[in-house]
Amino acid sequence: MNNNKKKLILGLGNDILMDDGVGPRVVRKLEEKYPLPGTEYRTASLGGMDIVELISGYEWVVFIDAIKTKNGIPGTVYEFTTADFKETLHLTTIHDISFLSAIQLEKQLGLHIPKDIHVFAIEIIEDQVFGENFSPPLQERFDQIVEEIHTKIQSLIG
Repeated sequence: MNNNKKKLILGLGNDILMDDGVGPRVVRKLEEKYPLPGTEYRTASLGGMDIVELISGYEWVVFIDAIKTKNGIPGTVYEFTTADFKETLHLTTIHDISFLSAIQLEKQLGLHIPKDIHVFAIEIIEDQVFGENFSPPLQERFDQIVEEIHTKIQSLIG
């Protein structure tokens, strides 16, 4: 990725649903500790077409979202691009079209979709219980998660 491009780091999730809020909290911590010039930091709890509208106009986007896999270890960070995309909690929704379908539609309509899209998905335990705290295993790894994602973003921007 080129440092001169308009960049967006977007944390997806809901802060009041325990581990589901990991994306927004990581983004806020990254902005606080490692602000990047020319980069906008945002959070959202949307999916489908709403996400595509939010990222329109940027040259590259990094999503930070939660994921629940069958045998995942809490705090594990997975990295995807649109080529090897896996469903995360907010980029795929049963109430709207999928993220990849929305991107294809937007391209067909001629809207500006970022050329570089990266997804960092953090393995979580609990996303259906109200609470502002993470589950203990995720809380223990939070600072390491922030550092790991920061390092990955640094390698993306060169």
